[in-house]
Amino acid sequence: MSEDDAVLVIVDAANVVGSVPDGWWRDRRGAAVRLRDSLVPYATAGLPGAPGPVELVLVVEGAARGVASVTGVRVASAPGSGDDLIAELVAGAAPDRDRVVVTADRGLRQRVEAYGARCVGPRTVRPLPAPGDEGPQGVSGADPPDTP
Repeated sequence: MSEDDAVLVIVDAANVVGSVPDGWWRDRRGAAVRLRDSLVPYATAGLPGAPGPVELVLVVEGAARGVASVTGVRVASAPGSGDDLIAELVAGAAPDRDRVVVTADRGLRQRVEAYGARCVGPRTVRPLPAPGDEGPQGVSGADPPDTP
């Protein structure tokens, strides 16, 4: 199967990273690197409804720009809005190619669905941590309660 035949999966890094309150705001670039690395198995295995192998593109913006690609995950740094780059990638793909965008952003979903892409939510590639699990910076899956 050529890369042009594989399902094109585009991940909205800012939206997916922001879907789990694990301290990502303290190190946006590091959070994007961790997300990139966690996506590698999906390049071969695929996603529900998109069997592998898939072409996986992680779109980063802002402080996460410049994160390097790795085998299985191409990282695209948006010069401006990540949403604009995601829409461009979807629009620029062959119209008969299966395209999946991973985001919960309603506005972006509408834009890319107009080009024929399917959308799935962040939990497709980033399940919520189990209660009590510690995040990468030692932050549990939820914000700690205020103490009196």
